[in-house]
Amino acid sequence: MSNQSAGRETRPVGPRTPRSPEARQRQRDILHTATDTFAARGYNNASLAEIADRAGLTQAGVLHYFRSKALLLTSVLELRDQTDIEQLGPDRPRGLEFLSHLVDTALRNAEREGIVRLYTVLSAESVTDEHPAQAYFRDRYSGLRAFVTDALREASGLPADGTDGADGTDGVENAANAIIAVMDGLQVQWLLAPGSVDMAASTDLVITSLLATLAPPGPGGPGTGR
Repeated sequence: MSNQSAGRETRPVGPRTPRSPEARQRQRDILHTATDTFAARGYNNASLAEIADRAGLTQAGVLHYFRSKALLLTSVLELRDQTDIEQLGPDRPRGLEFLSHLVDTALRNAEREGIVRLYTVLSAESVTDEHPAQAYFRDRYSGLRAFVTDALREASGLPADGTDGADGTDGVENAANAIIAVMDGLQVQWLLAPGSVDMAASTDLVITSLLATLAPPGPGGPGTGR
């Protein structure tokens, strides 16, 4: 869903591949330390010196594995994506099943504060000029928008080719944007006051309401089944 290329850099852009189990574990430790640091301080305010110190290494030791701070950031984001892919399973669900997956994701996010904080801080920070994660988040939103739009069309019984005109195409795309915006906004509210926000229930309410609005006239309307 995302493009991790680093632009015009000609040297190898991926992290090194450690050969020994000890080196692989050290690389994982650096990633988890960087995840916590970026989540707490953002990319711009977190330094390699701080990450290295927290990981018990020198800056040269961190750069041995990841070559640059920007590469370390993209590796952290890829680790986050890999976690989500493993939860999703080998096949992407469709229609109502995918919309239910969004509700399940909101429920699961309430149990992984660090990941939620990382995503919230970096996605907001990525709108600044020349941020190394800007392309990542632009592509991520583009892909997620397409997935949610397709799922809404399938769940609402609307044509997949977008020939439904004013009653479908723009409305479905706007609904997809609204769902994504609600989920992201809920994360901010939850991080600030976790006891006051039920991300899963609020996400489910919004999806169900939008499905009822989009569904063609007929007996009974689609819902996520929750």
